[in-house]
Amino acid sequence: MRFHHTTIIKQFVFVTLLSLSLSCKKEIQKEVQTENIAETLLDAPPKWAKEVVWYEIAVERFYNGDTSNDPTVVDIQGSYPGFVPKDWKVTPWTQDWYKEDSFFDDYKNHKDFYGNTLTKFVDKVQLRRYGGDLQGVLDKVNYLDSLGVTAIYFRPLNDAPSLHKYDARNWRHIDRNFGPNPKKDIETINNETPDDPSTWKFTEADKLFLKVIDAFHKRNIKVILDYSWNHTGGTFWAWQDVLKNQEKSKYKDWYWIDGFDNPETQKNEFKYHGWSGVHELPEIKETQKQDLSVKVNAFEGNVYSDAVKNHIFSITKRWLDPNGDGDPSDGVDGYRLDVAGEMPLNFWKDFRKQVRNINPDAYLLGEIWWEQWPDKLLNPEPFLKDSIFDAVMNYRWYRASRQFFSTTPKNITAHQFIDSLQTFTKGIRKANNYAMMNYTGGFDTPRLLTSLFNNTQYKFGCKAHENPDYKIHKPDNATLKTLKLLITHQHTYFGAPHIYAGDEMGMWGVDDPSCRKPLIWPEFTFEDETTHPLGLKRPTDQVKFNDELFSFYQKIIKIRKENPVLIHGEIEYIKQDNPAVLVYKRYSKDKEIFVAFNIGLTPTQVVLPKEKSEKPKIIFSTSKIEIEENNTNILIPERSAVILK
Repeated sequence: MRFHHTTIIKQFVFVTLLSLSLSCKKEIQKEVQTENIAETLLDAPPKWAKEVVWYEIAVERFYNGDTSNDPTVVDIQGSYPGFVPKDWKVTPWTQDWYKEDSFFDDYKNHKDFYGNTLTKFVDKVQLRRYGGDLQGVLDKVNYLDSLGVTAIYFRPLNDAPSLHKYDARNWRHIDRNFGPNPKKDIETINNETPDDPSTWKFTEADKLFLKVIDAFHKRNIKVILDYSWNHTGGTFWAWQDVLKNQEKSKYKDWYWIDGFDNPETQKNEFKYHGWSGVHELPEIKETQKQDLSVKVNAFEGNVYSDAVKNHIFSITKRWLDPNGDGDPSDGVDGYRLDVAGEMPLNFWKDFRKQVRNINPDAYLLGEIWWEQWPDKLLNPEPFLKDSIFDAVMNYRWYRASRQFFSTTPKNITAHQFIDSLQTFTKGIRKANNYAMMNYTGGFDTPRLLTSLFNNTQYKFGCKAHENPDYKIHKPDNATLKTLKLLITHQHTYFGAPHIYAGDEMGMWGVDDPSCRKPLIWPEFTFEDETTHPLGLKRPTDQVKFNDELFSFYQKIIKIRKENPVLIHGEIEYIKQDNPAVLVYKRYSKDKEIFVAFNIGLTPTQVVLPKEKSEKPKIIFSTSKIEIEENNTNILIPERSAVILK
């Protein structure tokens, strides 16, 4: 009896333990599965990233919706060249770009940060301001919606004295002159403790930016912000403390400082690293220093100071979830990260965790550009794995596209172009390739039309003082044809198309800063461009909104949206004997679309696979094309493209 009772107890205990063991095992498996799902979510690009059409806005040159907040002398102090000339004032929006401002005359009485007198137009124009602001963006939301773009990439909005805004006074606020009350914003900022987020308030500019986000979100348009965590500006509050207190500053470990000043000597021994040697952009310190004089490479390590890292994370959270309620729908949809290849990989991994913990659907875009200037672009593969970025700005795609569609010193055939495209995608996951921003040019490159107009190397010798033969005037009709070919490819290839604000208007301009002209809105009457910065002869060009080109952009964006296979589908290249002919198919299980280009100077026959008996349907073409019944041979005119179902 006792034995039997004991046996029953043992069996009961065994069954109970077994049940608990299986239960624990299931819980462990569930936890592991949850962790794997979380890791997958952390690692994968958001689904929307491949579906959007990007539009890049530099607010200062976009539209002046409120003249009462225009910059003053006080607002621009601290930016290059390090002084503000006598009689400085905001430049009229419609002025001939190369015509000198009246305040240029005073430049001869000053020297810049580096002891140089300003003589070149590219230096003199750095102090120009036109008064573009966030009210101007709100005023043009309907325009952007009508164009069809579905994601806005804002160049830096943080409070800063320069045009480009990478020289931040602070990272936590929107620029005072982009909002309705700059004076009130200065007062608000001065009453905060910069390194204590609990003291931060929303300025009037901040509040207006939140309205901008809301206006775009109501139209299902995403918004991302541009930041450079690699450096601050010379007027940044922490850097000012370092300059004042030297080795006693609590922020001394934030920056790369080689030596502090010895107050007992007349000489100033203070030495530090500025980004790319730029005086007004002191660099944030990392746990290891990359030697950029040789080349840029992906490197391990992290940001040296936990304090600066936590400060960056606080700002990141501020714009992802502005009201802090755990719902990120009122915040930005991601970040574009400047000079990302020059910051350590482990920092970016930590940054991604911070961002995705707040908004699992946020998009992280890295600027991965040059390995060795001006010939070698950086391979983005190391930055697109191990939970770092969702995508990069696809400079490699654009340079190869330009070499095929346009005239350059290194032109390539259709076969070589295909080979380049396939090479670029190797080693990179499909999800990341489809999330790429296919970038044709922007704030730091020649305007797309001007880039295609000139037979030069990509972004090399693209300024008048570097190359007097570089064509600065209005591109011709042949260049407009080339642009349409490239844009057709951009909108039918995988990855998200990018438009730099003004390209759809027909704007032209050489490399920075002349790619930063104020936008040529149709309601304005602009002065003709008659001036050459080197005093050379040039054509007189009428500056006017190009309605026909705008309509072209509208149509190609609409076609992309109406045919999801162009977004989600696979790609197959259809071999042709003609080196000037490119043909590919975008396809899914039940859909297929053919895209064909003839970049040659004579009409040519393009042969499509004879897969179906019905006549192909033209859904878009850049020239008039006719197809005979049941014919797979299509005669494509010179310099033309066609999209067929």
